[in-house]
Amino acid sequence: MVGQTKELSYSNAMRELQGIVREIEQSSVDVDVLAAKVKRAAFLIKYCKEKLRNADIEVKKALKEIEQIEQVAQ
Repeated sequence: MVGQTKELSYSNAMRELQGIVREIEQSSVDVDVLAAKVKRAAFLIKYCKEKLRNADIEVKKALKEIEQIEQVAQ
């Protein structure tokens, strides 16, 4: 498992999350470990949502700057 946020990227988080889902779907997760896997999955989902939200904000900001530059140029 990758550390909570150290060295965690969106790609790594998604890969780990997909692995957890695969394990759960294949019933290869021991009941004693299931709660920890679900808790980790919840953390990864929250982390990925936040990364996507931040990326969306940055893209919108960049597009707005481009629009402003185009308006000034006209």
